[in-house]
Amino acid sequence: MKLLRLLLWVSLVGCPFAQAEGQQQDSVPKKQTTHVFLEHADSLNFDKRFNPDVQVLKGHVAFRHDSTFMYCDSAYFFQNSNSLEAFDHVRMEQGDTLFIFSHWLHYDGNTRLARLRDSVRMENRQVRLYTDSLNYDRNANIGYYFNGGRIVDEENTLLSVYGQYSPETKQAVFNDSVKLINPKFTLSSDTLHYDTETKIATILGPSTIVSDSGTVHTSRGWYDTAKDVSLLLDRSEVVSGNRFLTGDSISYDKAHDFSEVFGNMVLRDTAQKIILKGQYGYYDGKKEFAFATDSALLVEYAQGDSLFLHADTLQMSTFDSTYRRVKAYYGVRFFRTDVQGVCDSMLFNTRDSVLGLYKDPVVWNQSYQLYGDTILVFMNDTAADHARIYPTAFAAQQLDTAYYDQLKGNEMMAYFQGQSLRKVDVNGNAESIFYPIDKGGMIGLNHTKSPYLSIWLKDDKLERIKLWPSSEGSLTPIPDLKPADKTLDGFFWLDYLRPKNRYDIYHWIKRKAGNIPKKSDKFVF
Repeated sequence: MKLLRLLLWVSLVGCPFAQAEGQQQDSVPKKQTTHVFLEHADSLNFDKRFNPDVQVLKGHVAFRHDSTFMYCDSAYFFQNSNSLEAFDHVRMEQGDTLFIFSHWLHYDGNTRLARLRDSVRMENRQVRLYTDSLNYDRNANIGYYFNGGRIVDEENTLLSVYGQYSPETKQAVFNDSVKLINPKFTLSSDTLHYDTETKIATILGPSTIVSDSGTVHTSRGWYDTAKDVSLLLDRSEVVSGNRFLTGDSISYDKAHDFSEVFGNMVLRDTAQKIILKGQYGYYDGKKEFAFATDSALLVEYAQGDSLFLHADTLQMSTFDSTYRRVKAYYGVRFFRTDVQGVCDSMLFNTRDSVLGLYKDPVVWNQSYQLYGDTILVFMNDTAADHARIYPTAFAAQQLDTAYYDQLKGNEMMAYFQGQSLRKVDVNGNAESIFYPIDKGGMIGLNHTKSPYLSIWLKDDKLERIKLWPSSEGSLTPIPDLKPADKTLDGFFWLDYLRPKNRYDIYHWIKRKAGNIPKKSDKFVF
């Protein structure tokens, strides 16, 4: 038995892993060599003939090296090499704060390296380390395992294949299949540093944090496990139900379900089929409120034709998970293949499916332009059903570079069919200019006035017109027209403001001074 134990010790000292560990110690300044002292043993034996350097100790064995004490049931003491091998009920004590327990120990007093095996437990105040193989380097004051282990404190349990812990700095390092288990969440990682004093985990590799409230994907950052707050870097993602929040860096308060995003924010709601973007923003999960600014963009893709909306600032609120409200303000520009528009501020509420455009709103549909003081667009399954323009309203269609069909009045109702404007009703002080066409050419300018007016359109052309209950009008031949006759008061052709495609919504164009109609007093949210 003594020979087998001696062979075990020799194999450990001579193995490649032990040599690698010796190389690791070279980076740590070595302290002056001191002797290991035998403090107590119930019995001491040695074989002078075959093993003159080995003292065999049994019963309440105790050693001391500097301020460290080692206890065991039995041991081999190699006094010449200043080392020992201890068996059964092994215990190391360093001061009154560090205790290590195991069933086997080899300690080298020259290198100050302890190798502990079989049911190892290190205790440092409220921190406990469990493993079957632990090396404790007294020079660096670091204990490390390399074949699986775990560290437990008041808040968390951490498991990994490789781990190390410094009782002095309270810092722990974990590599390979790392898992941090907290009553509120589980963090899985490739590489993790952990401060057992502050309870802050530093993430240095691909990681996933799973909790009842959602999932976090990140590869770099830190997580304060005591306060439930974190900073996530390198395009991290926070997933909550159907919502996916991504950003260059995310300040995440899990306890309050609040995420603040800096750089390239993207919030995707796969249930509502909405994407919200911005260079800065935040999401309040408890209030279900999202905010985005700086190149803010909202994409609504519920139907085949997606809506792309840009503004300086966007806000999105969800109520009872049944409807949402979107606010956009300052420099609103939006594009869809069937309708485009600009305004200063916009409000959309899915409960009544009304899209409100305020302050200098202009909407285009094919060759038609609609504008006024306020425009309300009533949606049907995210497609435009009809629009109300009030208290002043204007509609125009370009026929060529010099001629425009025009409508104006106190209030206008525009009805859509498919992607086209089908009918327009003008209520109060209706006035119109049309250019009848005969045999492919304009025959003149038809100018009408009436209390009410309705027109029907087909294939983007005038089909018929109705004026009631009374009307007056005139037809002026084209050669007799004067420049002032060609437009109604308040007419502006604003096509230069029109977004040409989904990317053009970012191209802000200032409206020309002469193209701003007189405003009425209106409440803007």
